[in-house]
Amino acid sequence: MSPILFHLAFPVTDLEEAKRFYVDGLGCGLGRVSASAITLEFKGHQLVGHLTKEPPETRKGIYPRHFGLIFTSEKEWQAMADLAKAKGLKFYQQPRRRFPDTRIEHATFFLEDPFHNLLEFKYYTH
Repeated sequence: MSPILFHLAFPVTDLEEAKRFYVDGLGCGLGRVSASAITLEFKGHQLVGHLTKEPPETRKGIYPRHFGLIFTSEKEWQAMADLAKAKGLKFYQQPRRRFPDTRIEHATFFLEDPFHNLLEFKYYTH
């Protein structure tokens, strides 16, 4: 049985800026680029930034919309946090622990791309 992959489309207002953040910053693989979209490989999954002329909305919190990855290794989660810091990516929330000493305890951080899309990276302790 082949794995099922995830696909997510999201708005961007500048394809080159999207490439700098996602490819140069996060390390995504670059797929097809057209005049209206950039396709990215993100840890085996597909992201597509679709060009829009609408100005991005500034976020006032992490809900209701964000996307990201759940790591199965704390070492890999920490490596992603370290990469984001080294590349100077914008942290919306710094790395921290949520719900300590509970079954849903997890390490988490949020990044904000240049278009105000929020990305969460987390690792569950249990």
